[in-house]
Amino acid sequence: MKALIALEDGRIFEGTSFTGPGEAIGEVVFNTSMSGYQEVLTDPSYTGQIVTMSYPLIGNYGVNPEDMESAAVHPKAFLIKEYHATPSNHRSRATLAEFLQQHGVLGVEGFDTRALVKHLRTRGAMKGVVSTVDLDPASLVQRAKDSTGLIGQDMVKIVTCREPYGWADGRPVPGTDFTTAQPGIDQPLKVVAYDFGIKYNQLRILTELGCRVQVVPATTAAATVLAMNPDGIFLSNGPGDPEGIQGVVENVRALLGKKPIFGICLGHQILGLAYGGSTYKLKFGHRGGNQPVMDLTTGHVEITSQNHGFCVDMNSLDKEEVELTHINLNDNSVEGMRHRRHPAFSVQYHPEYAPGPHDARYLFERFIAMMRK
Repeated sequence: MKALIALEDGRIFEGTSFTGPGEAIGEVVFNTSMSGYQEVLTDPSYTGQIVTMSYPLIGNYGVNPEDMESAAVHPKAFLIKEYHATPSNHRSRATLAEFLQQHGVLGVEGFDTRALVKHLRTRGAMKGVVSTVDLDPASLVQRAKDSTGLIGQDMVKIVTCREPYGWADGRPVPGTDFTTAQPGIDQPLKVVAYDFGIKYNQLRILTELGCRVQVVPATTAAATVLAMNPDGIFLSNGPGDPEGIQGVVENVRALLGKKPIFGICLGHQILGLAYGGSTYKLKFGHRGGNQPVMDLTTGHVEITSQNHGFCVDMNSLDKEEVELTHINLNDNSVEGMRHRRHPAFSVQYHPEYAPGPHDARYLFERFIAMMRK
């Protein structure tokens, strides 16, 4: 089934749908990972986006329940060079096409993804439309131009949980309450995790390291969190423009200095705003599993998994209050920071390594050590 991909600058690509008819409007971005497409698809940070994989062959190991990073598929559409319809993996429980169809997401193959990636690197991420229904290039380009885009939009309200939940036995547990200690039992560290679009592997790692986790909606008041008396507060990843999120930065600012705080990706950006700084949109963002980052506190270089289109402006922060701790070695953008007076630190990348690499797991252990002080 013929499909057209139209960008707001007029560029058109022609491919074939491998999931049936459909249409999607969103920001067109690319990911450079060679594996982990299921983790990409179930990452809430891709909400509102059309994802292009630069690696040419996708689908060859199928999908399975264990590799889900959330309960849903979040990109509006999935663009690849060549779809492999026959998975070869003992863990596979369904094909990629079946998975996308189940979640109502359009999949398109059979076009030059290298050309699209090169175009986005040159011109920047941009709004686009993918359709098997409307095959008029001029109409699609105009619709892309007229679409809302991500800047200034609150995408977190789409993906955050509606009610608090816990995490046990590798799955969400609705309504879990850790505020009451159990007599005679050693109590693990208690972590309140703000859900801005949280990935399951963050919860898996925290529990593996001995934490009891309570996930709360993005707009949960600081007073409500403090009343739970956690040992630490975790700020998750999430989609969209951090400056477009409503009712979050003020809560995080009110928590500074009260409890140890660890932020990842959007959580890192929200901390930057809570410190009094600002953020800006990157030209085409960092998305993939091969981004080199230097830890300035140790001089070590780690290869990291990343997925973000916005960045903290370090020049907008008070250097007497906030220290730059990590930088991206490709473009020197901010990848990590810590507060000099309060127990709070954050990174722009994803140390939960789903699907990899594993270089940055130490950051979770740093958070554990901070809570034990």
